[in-house]
Amino acid sequence: MSAVWTTDEVAAPTSTVSPAAPDFKIERETHKLEKRLCREMGKAIVDYNMVEEGDKVMVCVSGGKDSYAMLDILLKLKARAPIHFDIIAVNLDQKQPGFPADVLPTYLTALGVPFHIENQDTYSIVKRVIPEGTSTCGLCSRLRRGILYRVADELGATKIALGHHRDDMLQTFFLNMFFGGKLKSMPPKLVSDDGRHIVIRPLAYVTEKDLTRWAAHKQFPIIPCTLCGSQENLQRKQIAQMLQEWEKKHPGRIESMFSALQNVVPSHLMDRSRYDFEGLKTTGVPSIEGDQAFDAPSFPPVGMSGLPGLQVVHL
Repeated sequence: MSAVWTTDEVAAPTSTVSPAAPDFKIERETHKLEKRLCREMGKAIVDYNMVEEGDKVMVCVSGGKDSYAMLDILLKLKARAPIHFDIIAVNLDQKQPGFPADVLPTYLTALGVPFHIENQDTYSIVKRVIPEGTSTCGLCSRLRRGILYRVADELGATKIALGHHRDDMLQTFFLNMFFGGKLKSMPPKLVSDDGRHIVIRPLAYVTEKDLTRWAAHKQFPIIPCTLCGSQENLQRKQIAQMLQEWEKKHPGRIESMFSALQNVVPSHLMDRSRYDFEGLKTTGVPSIEGDQAFDAPSFPPVGMSGLPGLQVVHL
């Protein structure tokens, strides 16, 4: 199954242009990008068993680059997946001023994918309840979730697909650590707040820079958000800036941090609910999770001390 989901069988670029020509090089790079997007989404789907035989996947399309790309790549994988599943695109029209209500229906109709537009004026609620200058994201997200869960029930969807990517997951990890006092991120798959739905994030392994390049190539009709998109001082944006600074100064650090989210060692943290420290006894048997986990050779010799990004961005 995984071999089919993660295959690189994307049609090779064909061109009459000379291989040395700039247009051919761009086409070749675009082809490599498409293969990488399909491979990474396919791997995430397999690793976390996101999509199963007979599923009806409700793909939430906001009008941003991430959700457009998620739908686009998921449709490509559906065409060659080893199982049958259906896709329905759903957009929540929150009645933001100036929202171009015709853009998504026109795009989705041309794409030939079944879709549903849900009209709910959450914008007025958020603007009325949240004081000026305060982040609207928390309330907006809660309202959206409740509506999307109801719509999933009405449509008979078995999975709800959200367009969060690898960078979103890392940013959430640091937001929770810095401001929430928790080691917590966005999981690739979870049970919804109401306990009735499975939420999946097929872009879990995909980088934002790849999604930006793909959106530019596909020329998706991007619809900017006039709520959260217009807030410049959000903590999430500052965290994103910090991570960009780290990656610029220390290439590879982002990959290492993302890998860490998948390699948790509860015995070497401090959460008593996750590990029985009180009942810990000697066994007389060597353990790979013993003190050797702290040995210096297991860490890079240079480049990890100081965490300069924390001094660059004031949170």
